[in-house]
Amino acid sequence: MPSANTQEKRRDELVRAAFHQVAERGFEGLRTREVAAEAGVNIATLHYYFPTKEALIRGVLEHAMGRFRTTLAPHGSPEDQLRNHLRAVRQLLQEEPQLGAVMAELALRSARDASIAALLRETNDTWHTTIRGLLRRAARAGHLRPELDSDEAAALVVATLTAMTLPAAAAPRTELALRQLELWLELPPPATAAQATD
Repeated sequence: MPSANTQEKRRDELVRAAFHQVAERGFEGLRTREVAAEAGVNIATLHYYFPTKEALIRGVLEHAMGRFRTTLAPHGSPEDQLRNHLRAVRQLLQEEPQLGAVMAELALRSARDASIAALLRETNDTWHTTIRGLLRRAARAGHLRPELDSDEAAALVVATLTAMTLPAAAAPRTELALRQLELWLELPPPATAAQATD
């Protein structure tokens, strides 16, 4: 029986192989045998970790959302966390174009696949709740307009960041939308070291 670390490593290798296939070929090109081969295991081993293709797709989605979660720093003021999150998502998608491709594939597939739609809804709900909490805390601290509806604003943030995963043809407009969102939220610029000591 492999150790827990070995099992986790093997599972991660399978998810990454599936992630790369979806990024390169879309869901139509996702082949479990090729995922197993890329990870250096047989198909039975893949089915041990992921009994169904849906389970493997859930693993791909969890991996993708994990990459997005790295852009939410757990320290700093709520407005700093929010501003840094917006900028970090932009940078992440520029540095990892495969991530945008996978998220776009998941969004397209969700229109025809109820199970993927449910997975996306679940992860987006969690993301929305996190952003809404940051907005509420920033408003309570006096850094955002008090009349701002945190639920609607969170929906706008998530929608704008999700739109950044669209194909490159839409990128210039999503950049404009992100800049406008930062202005609308009136997020102050980051404090400099000199300001922090004043």
